[in-house]
Amino acid sequence: MVAALLATTALPVVADAQAAATTPAPSEVTRVQPQGMSESVAAVVNSDIISTYDLGQRMRLLIATSGVQPTEQNIAQFQREALISLVDESLQLQELRRVEKDQKIDIVATEAELDDEITEMAKGNNLSKDQFLTSLRAQGIGAGTLRRQIQAQTSWQRWIRGRYGSRLRVGEDQIKAQQQHLAAAASKPQFQISEVFLDANRVGGMDVATQGAAQLVTQMQQGAPFQAVARQFSAAATAASGGDAGWISAGEMAPEVDAALEQMRPGQLSRPIPVRDGVYIIYLRDKRAGGGSSIVNLKQAAIGLGQDATPEKIAAATATLADLKTKVSGCGNLEAQAAKVPGIVAGDLGEAEVKDLAPAFRSAAESLQVGQVSDPIRTAAGLHLLAVCGKRASGGDVLTHDQIENRIYGQQLSMIARRYMRDLRNSATIETRN
Repeated sequence: MVAALLATTALPVVADAQAAATTPAPSEVTRVQPQGMSESVAAVVNSDIISTYDLGQRMRLLIATSGVQPTEQNIAQFQREALISLVDESLQLQELRRVEKDQKIDIVATEAELDDEITEMAKGNNLSKDQFLTSLRAQGIGAGTLRRQIQAQTSWQRWIRGRYGSRLRVGEDQIKAQQQHLAAAASKPQFQISEVFLDANRVGGMDVATQGAAQLVTQMQQGAPFQAVARQFSAAATAASGGDAGWISAGEMAPEVDAALEQMRPGQLSRPIPVRDGVYIIYLRDKRAGGGSSIVNLKQAAIGLGQDATPEKIAAATATLADLKTKVSGCGNLEAQAAKVPGIVAGDLGEAEVKDLAPAFRSAAESLQVGQVSDPIRTAAGLHLLAVCGKRASGGDVLTHDQIENRIYGQQLSMIARRYMRDLRNSATIETRN
């Protein structure tokens, strides 16, 4: 949880002289704030009031953490994002306090826990807690603004994981389906990307999202760090990791994004890419051609039979291996089950390129999916059951079983959290004041 917060709220504080030199002073932010903003009510969320002071403070925090410089053109975007964040946090804290009251449990982070989080954040900036808070004040940001953001984030994450995390189950069928998809995609071009996604429903429509994305692209072209922008503005699940989506293949994202990636070069930042429900900004970090050949990880169970073995021996060995296959669920228990049958030798064959395998093994390796076991295969040395434990393109990275499971788990938990927030917004009374 601490790491996630560091990723979200670490500041370019005075420890970095260059960052401090370019961080706008409070007076600079004030100069580009909309005319007529006064100390009054900015929004009412059910019974909670968000003041224009709260809004201005959150705008300064966004500016400090995103690296985007305030201008007349983008100040409205800062104001909109700050207000959305404050509204969401009000809804979250209201819900958490309701749950605490109903269920007699403690969820909302205590002041001591917030102190601990701020201390960890200060360490991430090579500062003491007091130095860290002093650097915030120098940028016109009160400690209470940061504490409120941390309290909402940590408490909400704790509740979502506590309520839903233990109930989520990622099935082996889901993992195998993902393994098969990755194996099938291994021969296609692959792209290592970072992403910013502006959700049109969240920011007020496609026109607003497109305009906001264009302003962010301009700022990043002028030096705003992509990771910092993603952490503060992106609605994608990758926001907490600075927009890092890793390696993807064609077909994993919207067709509009695929089309843009085909035209991009490594190191290039895309223009805003409108899709059905929002706008993407993509940074292409690297690109590689699909693997020209496949690499498989194999295990086998075998009975030794010479070329001169009688038909009766071959039939008996075939029946033995066929019976073993019914008891094997894949690579996980192949060796254990084989050890129970006299005369069968089992072992890990490791990785090999499919094209380098013996013809009989090559045919099985090409046709089997990860986790499947072949029928008995006759070779000059004997009879073999072949289990495919993994497949990947030559030269490509391969996700482990646990990595795939964690990815699916994270996606499901993120989807639940988004739906929860959507329901809270839909049932709330939210009034904004211009």
